[in-house]
Amino acid sequence: MTTPLEIRGSDVPGQDRILTPDAIEFIGRLARGFGPRREQLLARRREIQRRLRAGALPDFLEDTAGVRSADWRVASSPPDLTDRRVEITGPVERKMMINALNSGARVFMADFEDALSPPWTNVVSGQANCMDAVQGTLEYRSPEGKRYALGGELATLVVRPRGWHLQEKHVLLEGRPVSASLVDFGFYFFHNARELLARGSGPYFYLPKLESHLEARLWNDVFNEAQDALALPRGTIRATVLVETILAAFEMDEILYELRDHAAGLNAGRWDYLFSVIKNFRDRPEFVLPDRGQLTMSVPFMRAYTELLVRTCHRRGAHAIGGMAAFIPSRRDAEVNAHALARVREDKGREARDGYDGAWVAHPDLVPVVQEVFDEVLTGRAHQKDRLRDEVAVTGKELLDVRVPGGRITDAGLRSDVSVALQYLEAWLRGSGAVAINNMMEDTATAEIARAQLWQWIRHGVHTEEGAPVTLERVQGLLREEVGRLELAASGTTRLADAAALLEGLVAAPEFPEFLTLEAYEKLA
Repeated sequence: MTTPLEIRGSDVPGQDRILTPDAIEFIGRLARGFGPRREQLLARRREIQRRLRAGALPDFLEDTAGVRSADWRVASSPPDLTDRRVEITGPVERKMMINALNSGARVFMADFEDALSPPWTNVVSGQANCMDAVQGTLEYRSPEGKRYALGGELATLVVRPRGWHLQEKHVLLEGRPVSASLVDFGFYFFHNARELLARGSGPYFYLPKLESHLEARLWNDVFNEAQDALALPRGTIRATVLVETILAAFEMDEILYELRDHAAGLNAGRWDYLFSVIKNFRDRPEFVLPDRGQLTMSVPFMRAYTELLVRTCHRRGAHAIGGMAAFIPSRRDAEVNAHALARVREDKGREARDGYDGAWVAHPDLVPVVQEVFDEVLTGRAHQKDRLRDEVAVTGKELLDVRVPGGRITDAGLRSDVSVALQYLEAWLRGSGAVAINNMMEDTATAEIARAQLWQWIRHGVHTEEGAPVTLERVQGLLREEVGRLELAASGTTRLADAAALLEGLVAAPEFPEFLTLEAYEKLA
């Protein structure tokens, strides 16, 4: 007799619809079948980290050269994932989901990962909200009485589960937390797959933070098992993989190959990609990066990665989806809007001209801006997969050459990293994972860059352009200043003290903490 799953979370709204006996047994089936392989792959990650810290460098794999040279293609796109010129992202919160689905974007990525703080109530209510969205009944009434409801033409729903490294502490198997990836994927798939198919769509996913094709193979096996369990044809699921780690950049072909019957495309996850570069090569002075604001998609190593992604995708018949436009338009400052929208047009115009089939936005007001940019290039087509970019030939050296012409580390960049990481962590501890800071939508990925840079700059004893060294004591001083400033501006109870203690621990740690969410998760209320 198999050991049943144990649910330890307190009672939360929506649980009667989500935590059904059959759904819990389905999650248990996935956890028992794939939990051990997940643990092995996480151990493999740690071994690769040890090699990198000992001086190794990643490269294209010799034993999969045949996959890269062979002629094969991924499964064809289903109709509602064929045109992806604008995709909007956001957490699985009712009002934001309604606005995103009604935004005019072709795709909405409902995010259980970087844009979601995962208290148990958020996880369960997010699943209930997704069920309502699939059934077309999602609605919200604000405290002021304003009603929000779904319109007639909706974005195609795609769900991003949490990454392989995360656990769900409220769902246990034999006393141990179950993979958060399997919890998020499993509940959504079990409750919605058949309904989605009946409505002419399907169970579509974004897969985050993969570091190898072996991790893609695990997802593919999970998909097959899930489809078999519900007696659905294999290949029903479609998945787009975020290439947001430097290690995955060397295995894009192989990742698509492992998922070929389920693959929809690859996405250039720019912020986590930058975080991955810092994390994997944190001990090496040649990998010290300048201010986050200078790490644009046009710097050489980011150009190499993004151009390789387009070439890889289109050679295999997959969509290439560009990075995030995270600007939040101001309701009061037209000058700020004009400057930022010009940068969005420039960034998305470059991606469209490079061959991307679409790009992400974080706010509904950006949908028409980015759509116009892609409309100009697509000229009536749904995508531009026919642009094979055969002229692109990216070497491993180019992917790893992180020199930024004119790159600078400044006092302003240092303070910005402290402030953004602090504000984000404070909001995350209160249960909000998508946070507007300085007219930008920040999520876990940008906070990861900020705290990782602080750790890196301290360890390498860098000096800012103004001449002062970056020390732990200096960062602690800036942290106290930012806490004081934010406390004066706060209108209610905050968790600034907890966030400051967490951030100080992250940047002062002798060994680099792998993910801030692993540290912060234990401090959630």
